[in-house]
Amino acid sequence: MRIVGGKFKGRKIVAPKGKLTRPTSDQARESIFNMLKHAEYSLPLNEDARVIDIFAGSGALGIEAMSRGAGFCLFVETEPKARAAIRENVDTIGLGGISRLHRRDATKLRIEPSNLKGPFTHIFLDPPYHKSLIRPVLRRLKDQGLIHDDAIIIYEMSKDEEPNLNGYEILDERIWGAARVVFMQIADKTSLPD
Repeated sequence: MRIVGGKFKGRKIVAPKGKLTRPTSDQARESIFNMLKHAEYSLPLNEDARVIDIFAGSGALGIEAMSRGAGFCLFVETEPKARAAIRENVDTIGLGGISRLHRRDATKLRIEPSNLKGPFTHIFLDPPYHKSLIRPVLRRLKDQGLIHDDAIIIYEMSKDEEPNLNGYEILDERIWGAARVVFMQIADKTSLPD
């Protein structure tokens, strides 16, 4: 796997060994970030962008965001081999000063916002397929005041999944291989859908 765009374009990134994670392909990552760059609904990936990569795997999505200019990324991952891959990738590229790694269940995540310099503007969610984890994860972030009013949520799921996304505004949706990626925002900024 390689970083496909930005200042670290072409740099190799390692994926966790084993079958517990499924890295987003280089082609899908490139398409996701091209869409974010050109979409009217997306906040820019600049030094003010605060990214969270939940169920991060190799950390490829968060690293790609930082390569393209994001000022900070929090990686959330519980699987030990995946955390080791994220650490190796962050250290090799030299992103330690603008990233952190949390080893917590994403549905029980506790984050001190004072360290983040603002709520998350870009939320990448790539949970295990068919586990209905999006709502409890986003509820946890919302309860802590960690979702920017105009945050874009990039949610990867199996292409045959039909999750309940009522209460979210679907901005775009694409299928790449076995994955469906939905770009969305919370429809009502004052409350999070149940």
